[in-house]
Amino acid sequence: MSLYDWFIAPFTEFVFMQRALLGATLLSISACPVGVFLMLRRMSLTGDAMAHALLPGAAVGFLLYGLEIVPMTLGGLFAGIIVALCAGAVSRMTIQKEDASMAAFYLISLAFGVLIVSLRGSNVDLMHVLFGSVLALNDEALGLIGGISFATLAALTLFWRALVAECLDPLFLRSVSRLGPPVHFVFLGLVVLNLVGGFQALGTLLSVGLMMVPAAAARFWTIRVLPMCLLAVGFGIASCVSGLLMSYHASLPSGPAIILSAGAIYIVSIFTGPRGLFATRLQSKSHRTA
Repeated sequence: MSLYDWFIAPFTEFVFMQRALLGATLLSISACPVGVFLMLRRMSLTGDAMAHALLPGAAVGFLLYGLEIVPMTLGGLFAGIIVALCAGAVSRMTIQKEDASMAAFYLISLAFGVLIVSLRGSNVDLMHVLFGSVLALNDEALGLIGGISFATLAALTLFWRALVAECLDPLFLRSVSRLGPPVHFVFLGLVVLNLVGGFQALGTLLSVGLMMVPAAAARFWTIRVLPMCLLAVGFGIASCVSGLLMSYHASLPSGPAIILSAGAIYIVSIFTGPRGLFATRLQSKSHRTA
């Protein structure tokens, strides 16, 4: 089998592969920069909790309308916003920390969502909701993902300096501007939007993987925010291409294959990145011998 048959033919001969690649690429362009900001804010696990929080809303949409994109998307978006607001309110009005309240709400949401899907659907429907199906994206889903990507890039461009300032020095931002709280809620809205977009392709359990794993890998290569975002997008797109090819040639589930490809990039980055394990060890040895 030639290189063309391995790497090019699947995307030129099959429309479903073209749609999957387009949808996954759009998700990488918007979700990976959001993942970088989540990581810099030390909110990586918050993204995971928010992804699970989408499930009950999406499950209600499924219960009422079946596997229809618009009801499940609107339900997931509504549920994600409600959980974020509830977790924030509990942390501000009680002694509970935000991470603990978020964990409690996301576990309740996950169990409630699985229960709702199980009331009407089969195990196949539950697997679709939990793990998605990037190879089954239609025009409606691609339109939704494209809109989310455009809105995310526009918001990042508009609030870039404020977002960077809040990540690096939130107290300074609050002292010189009133943008701190609004930017925080705008950012949480971007997180929910991109998780909703990822839900269409990767399901509620894996949507956060494309957001966080490439971002975590990019951290080993640079300390500047813009190059980190661009590198995370590149890692995300490479993961999507390699994951889809693995799925096609080895008959593997497409979503897990994409995230595992991102995981492989992350592991390589741990050892070979300029800020990775080998470089850190060499620097420490050179300092000791100097």
